[in-house]
Amino acid sequence: MRIAELEQRTGVSRHTLRYYEKAGLLKEVQRRGNNYRDYPEKAVARVAMVRQLKELGFSLAEISDVLDALRSDRIDCEQGALLMAEKKAAVDAKIRELKQVSRMLDREQQRLLASAAAARA
Repeated sequence: MRIAELEQRTGVSRHTLRYYEKAGLLKEVQRRGNNYRDYPEKAVARVAMVRQLKELGFSLAEISDVLDALRSDRIDCEQGALLMAEKKAAVDAKIRELKQVSRMLDREQQRLLASAAAARA
């Protein structure tokens, strides 16, 4: 399939698709005689996986490792579980930080509301 179709089917811009190709995330791309890119059907699933892993906080290098493991059929489940545990710990830490920020914002909001009420009185 051509890049326009892959762009439409995945919702990912052609610029991002080309970047993924340069980064080695889409290795299955063939070039036609006219130098157009020809993406295989499985590129749709690969792009979807890249998007999901990015949303989970994986770096492009980590995503590349996962895709390379899938391509070579050498997935190390123990290593994969460790990677997931590390990502979960990072997400949990971010949640704790966001809760702290939320509490601080709530306190500041209450302080400002009290100050505004006192100024009106």
